Amino acid sequence: MKTSFEITRMNRRKLLDVLENNTLEQLNKVPEGFSNNLIWNIAHIVVVQQMLVYKLSGLPMQISDAMVDAYKRGTKPEADVTADEVETIKQLLTATIDQTEADYNAGIFRDYTDFTTMSGFVITNAQQAIEFNHYHEGIHVGIMMGIRKFI
Repeated sequence: MKTSFEITRMNRRKLLDVLENNTLEQLNKVPEGFSNNLIWNIAHIVVVQQMLVYKLSGLPMQISDAMVDAYKRGTKPEADVTADEVETIKQLLTATIDQTEADYNAGIFRDYTDFTTMSGFVITNAQQAIEFNHYHEGIHVGIMMGIRKFI
C-alpha cells in the first residue's frame, strides 16, 4: 500500500500546483459547456476519498458535513469559493492522505459497507477504496485539463 499512498500524494501535489498557479477568479470560473470549475473538482476529490474510505468503513470523516454537502456527487458550484476556503482545501489535500495512511497502517479499517461505483466496480474494503480512488481522481484531473483550456 505504500506505493498506493505515494501515487495519491503525487497526484495531490499536482492539484496543489493548480491551486497555487491559478487566480481565485480562474479557480471559480465555470467555462461554457462545463458544469463545474477547477476548485469544485479538487474539493470533490477530497470529499469522495473521505466518503469511500472513512464513511463506508463506518468511521468519522476528516471533513465537515457542509463540505460533503457542497462537493459530493451530483452537486455543482453554488457560489464562488473564497481565498480562505482555497487555503482549507490546500491543507486537506495533504492532511487527509497523511491521516488515511496512518489510520490504514494502524489497522482501523475493519468494517466496510460494499459500494458499487458508477463504473460498476464493487468495492468491498478500505484497501480497494484507496486503490479505486486513483481512478476517480484521474477522471477529475482529466476534466480539469479540459477546463484549464477555457479559463
